Amino acid sequence: MQVRFWGTRGSLPISLNADQVRQRLLSVLEIAARLPAGQLDTAAGRAEFVDSLPFALRGTYGGQTSCVEIQGSGPEHLICDLGSGARDLGHAKLACFGPGAPQTYHVFISHLHWDHLMGLPFFSPLYIPGNRLVIHGCHAELEAAVRLQMSAPGFPVDFSLVQGQVEFRLLETGRAYDIAGFRVEAMLQIHGGDSYGYRFEQDGKSFVYATDSEHKLDREDHWAACIDFFRGADLIAFDAMYPLAEMVSVKADWGHSSNMIGVELALAAGARRLALFHHDPLNDDASLDRLLADSRRFESLSRQRRPPLEVISAYDGLTVEL
Repeated sequence: MQVRFWGTRGSLPISLNADQVRQRLLSVLEIAARLPAGQLDTAAGRAEFVDSLPFALRGTYGGQTSCVEIQGSGPEHLICDLGSGARDLGHAKLACFGPGAPQTYHVFISHLHWDHLMGLPFFSPLYIPGNRLVIHGCHAELEAAVRLQMSAPGFPVDFSLVQGQVEFRLLETGRAYDIAGFRVEAMLQIHGGDSYGYRFEQDGKSFVYATDSEHKLDREDHWAACIDFFRGADLIAFDAMYPLAEMVSVKADWGHSSNMIGVELALAAGARRLALFHHDPLNDDASLDRLLADSRRFESLSRQRRPPLEVISAYDGLTVEL
């Protein structure tokens, strides 16, 4: 199983502005000025220097909203959410298969807020005859919400003009489904208007997509359900939008969680890897680097005799092999 992140931000897409790019270049040049003479004279030396920089200087976590692809052993495609990252995903699929080789895409919608649906009108396979888009979700309003994304006056291309085949399938919690060769389960989460996490299993590997969920410290029943749902997962994409202090104070009841709670739940569940996800658009790359470092320190202090948990931070373009 392979998991690829096409969009990892929460709430709305963002991008680096001109001043941020300039400040980043200045920071890199200041580091380069301290290097021994001649170290940057070769291509290999320059590449080594760039690779040695902190991620916040040599890369970026990106700015697209939630969209994650799961690749398994079968020919059909699985996608979690259709945030703005779905645009790049659609272009990549067309570049790979071309318009003459129809594909089937299974989409699992966590909830119906706009940042998780806004990429649908820009998912190019949607407009090519022969392609099939099966949209799965647990909300009774699923089809109405998706169609609303492509209706006047909010969008100029009406849903009726879609050329691909679109199907809507409602799922229920508490039962397992066989979809495109995966065992799929859904879990109700705490979020305004309800949100659902998904667990995908195939060939002994498991991935849990658990974004837009608040984990209240006094809800022992919810914590127990999450630990059971996360049990032994090879990778969890976890809503780590806020630091813990912010989540339990000014952002209480906003429907999101924190990096520290993600670490605690993943450790309790015996998961192997945790990906911090649904990044706050207010957090720049340097802030997310610090959040990741704090999370790893907390994991090392909290682990005790439990197996180690690898903590990473998802970014647009990250691919994880399970």
